[in-house]
Amino acid sequence: MAFFRTQERTKERFSLLLLDLEEYYLEQHTAYHVTNGSKKEKKIRGSFKVCSRSIIFDPEDLAEPIIKIHLRDCKNIEFVEKDNNPFNEPKPPAICVSCEQVIFIKDSNVIAPYRNERLHRASCLEKLGDQTAMIAANLQSRLARSSFDKNCFQNVAEKLHMECAVEMVMPLVSNPGHVCITDENLYFQPLNGYPEHVIQIKLHQIRRIYKRRHGLRPLGLEVFCTENDFCSDIYLKFYNTADRDEIYYYIATFLENHMTEHTAESYMLQWQRGHLCNYQYLLHLNNLADRSCNDLSQYPVFPWVVADYTGSQLDLTKASTFRDLSKPVGALNKERLDRLLARYRGMPEPRFMYGSHYSSPGYVLFYLVRVAPEHMLCLQNGRYDQADRMFNSISETWKNCLEGATDFKELIPEFYGNDSNFLENRLNLDLGRRQNGRLVGDVVLPPWASDAGDFLQKHRAALESQYVSEHLHEWIDLVFGFKQRGSEAVAAHNVFHPLTYEGGIDCDSIEDTDQRIAMLTQILEFGQTPKQLFTSPHPQRITPRFQNITRSSSISSPISELSPASQSEDSSFEDLTEESRKLAWTNMGSLTLISSHKIHKEAVTGIAVTRDGSSIFSTSQDSTLKMFSKELKDFQRSMSFSNMALSSCLMLSDGKTVVCSSWDNNVYFYSVPYGRRQDTLMGHDDAVSEMCWFDDRLYTASWDSTVKVWQCAANNMSSHKRSQFQLLAELEHDAGVNAVGLNPAGTLLVSGCKDGTISIWDTSSYETLQQVHCHSGTIHHSAFSPDSRHVLSVGADSSMKVTDVQTGMVISSVKMEEEQRCFCWDGNSVLCGGQSGDLLLWDLLSNTVTKRIPAHSGPVTAMWMSELCNTLITGGEDRQIIFWKLQS
Repeated sequence: MAFFRTQERTKERFSLLLLDLEEYYLEQHTAYHVTNGSKKEKKIRGSFKVCSRSIIFDPEDLAEPIIKIHLRDCKNIEFVEKDNNPFNEPKPPAICVSCEQVIFIKDSNVIAPYRNERLHRASCLEKLGDQTAMIAANLQSRLARSSFDKNCFQNVAEKLHMECAVEMVMPLVSNPGHVCITDENLYFQPLNGYPEHVIQIKLHQIRRIYKRRHGLRPLGLEVFCTENDFCSDIYLKFYNTADRDEIYYYIATFLENHMTEHTAESYMLQWQRGHLCNYQYLLHLNNLADRSCNDLSQYPVFPWVVADYTGSQLDLTKASTFRDLSKPVGALNKERLDRLLARYRGMPEPRFMYGSHYSSPGYVLFYLVRVAPEHMLCLQNGRYDQADRMFNSISETWKNCLEGATDFKELIPEFYGNDSNFLENRLNLDLGRRQNGRLVGDVVLPPWASDAGDFLQKHRAALESQYVSEHLHEWIDLVFGFKQRGSEAVAAHNVFHPLTYEGGIDCDSIEDTDQRIAMLTQILEFGQTPKQLFTSPHPQRITPRFQNITRSSSISSPISELSPASQSEDSSFEDLTEESRKLAWTNMGSLTLISSHKIHKEAVTGIAVTRDGSSIFSTSQDSTLKMFSKELKDFQRSMSFSNMALSSCLMLSDGKTVVCSSWDNNVYFYSVPYGRRQDTLMGHDDAVSEMCWFDDRLYTASWDSTVKVWQCAANNMSSHKRSQFQLLAELEHDAGVNAVGLNPAGTLLVSGCKDGTISIWDTSSYETLQQVHCHSGTIHHSAFSPDSRHVLSVGADSSMKVTDVQTGMVISSVKMEEEQRCFCWDGNSVLCGGQSGDLLLWDLLSNTVTKRIPAHSGPVTAMWMSELCNTLITGGEDRQIIFWKLQS
């Protein structure tokens, strides 16, 4: 993918990029350049362009150079009349310009340093602030005196919604004009008619829109008409935030049914579960963090991942092949870091560790000079860099990033793409000669790469390798995450100048115009830190268990010890049961209703099934436990333990005992063989809301703000004497506990409270691992994913949240149309039941409903799924239990 879009050089030589930075191209006219030679007058036809800081003549003859004259160098501009007009034709206007300096560009159509003819330097130049203010006033006057041409509408029936002055942002320059939005199209009409008279984008074709900050100010809007292309269709900069926001929300409302709004958390979940590769995930994060290929000061940033650019083979199984991703480039060399730290400690406020950023227009064009030479010439006042300082060798560049006193740059996406043009001098540019006598040509590749294409292929393989997949989250913490700023950044040796951070400097508050313009210019040229996307540690990626080549992680991972996937080879990804579950969830949309039965007088609250599936038990707010025979299709028993509602039930592993929780503060044990209550556990001061069981331990959650852990000897399960229950632990909460669940290995417990807080506990030490306030109301249900990496919760706030167990970060948040009460999930998809009575099948990776299945006539309140995920039983407020089967 080529990120950097360059101009066509054969059809259109003139480019806005030939102008000074922050210069506006205002208008153009067809004209002749008349020169008086020694023999006769020479007339050259071309285009006369008026710009905010210069005038330019672009000849039609490609052999003739483009002529540029800075207005500051003009001594006199006057209109003159020509005498030789033999046919008495109307005299065309003529302009005579006398100047101190003329700049010739693209002489003989060669992209080379500009040629200057200097007469003498102007003795007095205006102040930068005064000059900028005059240009801004001139531009606003022109914009105010013009408007969008409504004759450009594609349809006479289009309804105008809004029109305002904007600038179209392109690399290094902005093009002023008017944006107009109707009920069908988005239009941009440049003031100068370049590159087109009108740019039109159909609203129904827009797939993504993003608010952007430009120069650290919230003025940008970028529009994409594709899902995966990371070069936008247009990038607009507004003159005030209110106009930008109005157009953004208008488009967003119009596209509500056509596009999905992705968040960093939703992309994180896709990446973590292997549905996005490392390359795609980094592109998405750059996009969300305001990095754009149209803004060189915020170009997408990628990490150096390989540390070996001198070996003959690239061994991706060795940790020494890779760069330490837990450290910024400036901290990779300890000796250099020690010098930087010594300077940092003696520096007055505001202190910074690195005086140079890892991404800036200069660094981007350092890499891209071979495909975007005009941009480099524009940035450096018509010159290429000194030959020995150019991008000559990948190995030399990496070495300088490790050892250079001011070089801390990272990479750009092109290093992991499939377009190798930026590594090859295909335009045969004269980039100079190095001190060793060699001309600057193609980039020198590492010995392990046979050619540029081979380099990109192997470099991309390194990015997607096992080592990088396991450590990429550490680099994300530095660039997009919690180590980007504050005390965490200091601890990680990741401190840059305040100018690079959003909110670091408020340029609008600087009263002195010269200082304010200088500060804005410095921000645009120095580089900007990406918008911070994460404020807590980024979770590690879930990777298959290959040979372990990782260094010790900077963030400890309790999951490596607690996840069932790491316990034994029996839990391999190739396990047949696991494959059956995956297949079942793939076909979950084909659930078919088998039968429904109304066996309770009030809402169903819990469902339990014997191991052979012959008997189904259900509890209800009518205070009864019912036993239903699947074979006879009728209920056989009805038991009542008190006059208060039963809240849940579960079947013990012996298949002979059903445990029921009640609003009367008690837990009841019912013997299936004997058909009677065997024991009562009285251990809470308020209603018992839910229970779970693992091995010989019972976990009971209560509205008295506790979860209690009870132990029962396995050989006494048949008797369940009250004396056999020993209280092992009491887990305190700040609010009533409404939901509780265990991970498959029984090593983690999750509890959900009435105040919207999720707590994750270690069941061996009973310590809190995470406590996250993620809902604004009561949590109805919470459960671990099969791999124990995530917790899903639904609540009274009609939201569904996915919380990462390792970091406590909410990595996915879905606002639903209705409140959900219960669910089953496999980590990627969720089958949930809500207030409407329908079953909704959600794809968490895209945050969309893929299937709506009509079920109950009232809210779904209970759900049970078989181990192979091919049988489902639901209960609802309509007093029914419904049997479902997955059709093969």
